[in-house]
Amino acid sequence: MRDVVQVDAEVIATRRVGAYHHITFVAPGVAELARPGQFVALSVGGDSSANLLRRCFSIHKVSPSGTYGGTVDLVISAVGPGTEWLSGLRAHDTTSMVGPLGRPFPLPKEPVATVLVGGGYGSAPLFWLAEALRERGCRVDMVLGAATESRLFGVVEARRAADGVTVTTDDGSMGHRGWVSDVLPAIIADHGVGVVYACGPMGMLKSVTDVAAAGGAVAQVAVEESMACGVGVCMTCVMPVAGNDGVTRMVRSCVEGPVFRGDRVRWDAFEGGVCRVPEDALGATAMRAH
Repeated sequence: MRDVVQVDAEVIATRRVGAYHHITFVAPGVAELARPGQFVALSVGGDSSANLLRRCFSIHKVSPSGTYGGTVDLVISAVGPGTEWLSGLRAHDTTSMVGPLGRPFPLPKEPVATVLVGGGYGSAPLFWLAEALRERGCRVDMVLGAATESRLFGVVEARRAADGVTVTTDDGSMGHRGWVSDVLPAIIADHGVGVVYACGPMGMLKSVTDVAAAGGAVAQVAVEESMACGVGVCMTCVMPVAGNDGVTRMVRSCVEGPVFRGDRVRWDAFEGGVCRVPEDALGATAMRAH
């Protein structure tokens, strides 16, 4: 937590992007410390709100210096009272921001072909990652998927950020009709991809991990587990992940993650949106006893 700060973040710009809200906050300290893949936790509802828990969002991009100081850009989907409140913020409104939180995407030490896969607004942190990878001489392809065209995020920006862009929608309203996992094998094979980065729904991350493994690539995935505190205290975001020793442990996705190697995540434990404790997880017997 030494590299985490809490600031009163001020909104300097907000705009609607398809189904989402893109908000830019002045957040000195957070912007300077953050790395691609990390997230921030925001207070919602104002000083008199009964919403005690913060809301966590992946960082879309940062600007460590500028006219107003360091800025942090977030992409928000208004799906409940907290996110609706945030989406209603206007210029000069403020809220408390804690960050940067979590572990960032690991970057390759040598140039390697990569593909970045985003589902819905889960693609938000991938554009900053693309910039960092290209600075290291990596080829960057992007695959953006969503249920329908309005749920996509960043298609135009992706064409500037990546060497190649493929779009998929479940209903065929834009790009290829189908899922990101349908087009990913060919991209991995055509470009000799070594690392696949992904952010989006858990089902998509499992599929991406399976496709990457079949193509001989390593998957690095940013999970979207619900986080109530963002700092590892509440234990609401625990999930089963196998360690280097092969032992499965229940780890906090907000602290040990949100980025994990895809082949270490116990995808078999996720059913119907619920995460269970695998029978062979360390301490599973004691957990069930309580």
